[in-house]
Amino acid sequence: MPEGVAKQIVGSHDGGNMRLLRHLIRLVLLSIISTSVMYGAQNADARIPVVLSTDVGNEIDDQWAITYLLLQPRFNVLGVMSAHAPTITAPAGHTSYRILVDVVENRLGMRRHPPLIEGGSLPMENAKTPRSSSAVNFLIETSRRFAKDNRLTVLMIGAGTDVASAILTDPTIVERVRIIQMGFNDEQGGNEFNIANDVYAVQAILDSNVPLVVGPGRVCRASLSLSFDHAREMLAKGGAIGAWLWEEYQAWYFRYVKPLRVNDFSKPWVIWDDVALAYVLGMTTQHTLPRPRLRDDMTFEQLKTDQTVTWITDVDEQRMWADFLGLVDQYQRTHSMGSRARDHRLTFRLP
Repeated sequence: MPEGVAKQIVGSHDGGNMRLLRHLIRLVLLSIISTSVMYGAQNADARIPVVLSTDVGNEIDDQWAITYLLLQPRFNVLGVMSAHAPTITAPAGHTSYRILVDVVENRLGMRRHPPLIEGGSLPMENAKTPRSSSAVNFLIETSRRFAKDNRLTVLMIGAGTDVASAILTDPTIVERVRIIQMGFNDEQGGNEFNIANDVYAVQAILDSNVPLVVGPGRVCRASLSLSFDHAREMLAKGGAIGAWLWEEYQAWYFRYVKPLRVNDFSKPWVIWDDVALAYVLGMTTQHTLPRPRLRDDMTFEQLKTDQTVTWITDVDEQRMWADFLGLVDQYQRTHSMGSRARDHRLTFRLP
């Protein structure tokens, strides 16, 4: 065979092989992309396992958060734990638990619901000694089915006593959970209600390696403030649940927000605790900073560390409120609320 013809034949075979190889590579890449898209879609639709720790009864925002949590189908709520606060009648953990049961079973009319667990009634005595409670035991046991690559989300919207005590009781829990907390004023710390209710607990949490996300008060005030008129407009067509939340908003507003003997309704109130839920639902922006140490005066000591805290910087409140109100409407279309939902007793500052 002439040399030139041989080269042409060999070249032809090489070109065919290269085309086949490129085709196979494209098929493999398409398979990987398709698998990734399917996996991502499954993750987006997957229910998020959560436990909530709430000082419900202290004021009105926890009631909104509990309602949102239990009506949002993306949450797989494994339990709701009460928490203490100095403004709740002693024993505070027990009183908060009673209010929690009332909110879930009467105001939301839920005959079947996740476990409701009584939390501790007192803050920790120091940052090294846990307080025992049913909530501590529940959180530790519930966390055992999770792992570092599949964490249980703990929403902490009250004092951190039970969550910190769980960490101190079983330090391995930090490999199985992540904490989303409403607390602090901003990234510099500061005297904020939830933090002040158990400073030692927050010190213990920050000193651990547990993944931590914080929704600070500054962001809540900027994104989650509701004026009197805005709250009324939002809840006017909210059925029995909307009427209950509006009644509580009004009662709180006239007692603690509106200036006495002045016809001034300009000052808003903040639905603080929804910031934690908004983060888990992907409705926030955030940034990450080095993990500080918390001093007793609630200021931060900055450390040289690889450990971090994620700080929420903004909330897409329009998207969040639309989601919340849509879920309230949808739930009441398919569930009978009963007369207890219209009970005129308030669920904050109860004896």
